[in-house]
Amino acid sequence: MKRIVLLFALSSFSFGIAQSNLNDLLAAGLNDAERFTTAWLAPVTEAGVYSISNGWYNSADAKPLGGFEISIIGNITGFKNKADKKAFTLNTADYENLTFVDGSTSKEVATALGDIEGVDVAINATIEGQQVSTEFELPSGLSSEDLNFVPSGYIQASVGLIKGTEVKARFLPKIKTDDVSIGLIGFGVQHDFTKHLPADKLLPVAISAVIGYTKLSGEYDFTSTEAISGENQRIDAQFSSWNFSAVVSTRLPVINFYGGLNYITGKADTDILGRYEIETIAAPIVYNDPFAISNKVSGVSGNIGTKLKLGFFRLNADYNIAEFSTFTFGVNFGFR
Repeated sequence: MKRIVLLFALSSFSFGIAQSNLNDLLAAGLNDAERFTTAWLAPVTEAGVYSISNGWYNSADAKPLGGFEISIIGNITGFKNKADKKAFTLNTADYENLTFVDGSTSKEVATALGDIEGVDVAINATIEGQQVSTEFELPSGLSSEDLNFVPSGYIQASVGLIKGTEVKARFLPKIKTDDVSIGLIGFGVQHDFTKHLPADKLLPVAISAVIGYTKLSGEYDFTSTEAISGENQRIDAQFSSWNFSAVVSTRLPVINFYGGLNYITGKADTDILGRYEIETIAAPIVYNDPFAISNKVSGVSGNIGTKLKLGFFRLNADYNIAEFSTFTFGVNFGFR
């Protein structure tokens, strides 16, 4: 399977559909290609949205006016035991031109997270006025390459403003190579309600609300691979998420504990762009910007973590339980 570095810096993402399999799937017609790709991508885009939604807080105790913290944050979103996200049922009755070579009418096939290999399908139909007859193997996913997690990472800065309010921003500087471009931005705000109490400095805990927005953009240009005839062939992906959180934490000098209840909502838009010339028995079939896929994600999560403060230097780690659970860790530098 070919690799495409698309979703996150620090990771390589198996998009096997983007090269040899894309040619075969488009040969089945746009409706079949879009239907399969939507089902194949859905779990990994869901995992991606959950991954970038984390890391907005490591304490409910908001920073005072002028207090700041700069953090390097990493997330590891696992799916090793998510069997229901690694496969989906392909029923040929839902497709116009795809059939299984072995004559089955329904079968479990891999998603982009899965490891089912060796599933052969056939096309024998008239597509766009051309006779198409071919067989090919459906793409597998990350688990087939012994990858059972989706990572994300970024830099985040937090600054205290008026009493109890802290603003945040996160970013991943634009990374560009010959064929890949990735970047991330985000902003958030935290408000500590306990700062309004008369004796807030004496309270052993703090309670806050946090709202954070994150957007990740990635593009992969695979025209130079020449796997499919055409030009300007690329995949454009846009991931966005909102995280609404209620947070509580201890207020101790060195080691603290925090936890939160979060509502996450977001979406992933994936566009297959460019010109594609699909070989047939006679003249090629030409597609321009074949299709776009949008997957919406929402869910509730809860996390618990700890933070160690050693003067200007801090470390934190937490575990987030959700549809796709995530381990988050941070290296922080700041001043109260």
